Amino acid sequence: MRTYKTLTWDDRLKIAAWQRVGIKVTEIAKLLGVHYSTIYRELKRGQYEHTNTDLITEMRYSPDISQEKKEMYLRAKGAELKIGHDRAFAEFVEYMIRVEKYSPGAVLGEIKRRGLVFDTMVSKPTLYRYIDQGIFLTITNKNLPIKRNKKESNYKRVVAKKAQRGTSIEKRPPEIAARISFGHWEMDCVEGAKGTKGTLLVLTERLTRYEIIRKMKDKTAASVVKALNGIEREYGTALFRVLFQTITVDNGTEFSDVVGIEMSMRGKKQRTTTYYCHPYCSWERGSNENQNRMVRRHYPKGCDFDPVTPAEIRKLEKWINNYPREMFNWYSSADLFQTHIDRLLSA
Repeated sequence: MRTYKTLTWDDRLKIAAWQRVGIKVTEIAKLLGVHYSTIYRELKRGQYEHTNTDLITEMRYSPDISQEKKEMYLRAKGAELKIGHDRAFAEFVEYMIRVEKYSPGAVLGEIKRRGLVFDTMVSKPTLYRYIDQGIFLTITNKNLPIKRNKKESNYKRVVAKKAQRGTSIEKRPPEIAARISFGHWEMDCVEGAKGTKGTLLVLTERLTRYEIIRKMKDKTAASVVKALNGIEREYGTALFRVLFQTITVDNGTEFSDVVGIEMSMRGKKQRTTTYYCHPYCSWERGSNENQNRMVRRHYPKGCDFDPVTPAEIRKLEKWINNYPREMFNWYSSADLFQTHIDRLLSA
């Protein structure tokens, strides 16, 4: 388990001394064994305005100011909390939400999944309440994913009469919509900033919510087919046909090459079946839409995907697939996907 360290008075004195001699924040973090963001927050907490002899003002760091603020905070908040005397739990929650970008529920699920033991445990509503009340030192509700109202809307969903191209979703077998069988995917693109070309191709397996992400040089039909060919090479043609029995997409021009998507790069035999949603009905790819929100936690709208490396994409993919899911009793998509793969290989 990772060590979560609270800065002490001695640490604050060291930070002040090291900063005076020009040591960088990242190096100070390494010397103290903490994340660099901890040092940035510490410097902000102890910040004050200093006026030089030439009457020029500058912002400086005071360990005394920072220590006083923390002690005042603990006196004000400590007595009312279940977690007031369990800093290990509080720091684990802060780290998982701030650095790993987990939701409060996912943090509690990860504790359960990994069998971690703390002096204190709280319920999900209580944890949300603590965050909303500003109880934690390093996180606020601004660090949380956007809360969605789960209440059903009163509007009626209206679909167009038919899909624009390919086989309509209306012809998709009902068991796929019911999520009772494995090997049926949704596919979409996540675009970068306006004026850039780099795009992410994202595929979501409907039963397990397992995610495959590939960076493309642009949002074109040719790039989509090239990315799918790469996935076929990775898994092998025989396994690809079993894993990717169907793929549901929208009517974007990037998915217009039906033949290229469906036909194998080897022997030109069919490798999958594609179904097209009704125009303007993104909710027909609900899994994709939800997963795209997870992508946006790391790459917000307006970011440029051009400089993003394959290693960074793999890290994002791994984060999504290992994220604990309440719908799966806090197992991850990777756990469930591997179970189905093992069944296929042993059959």
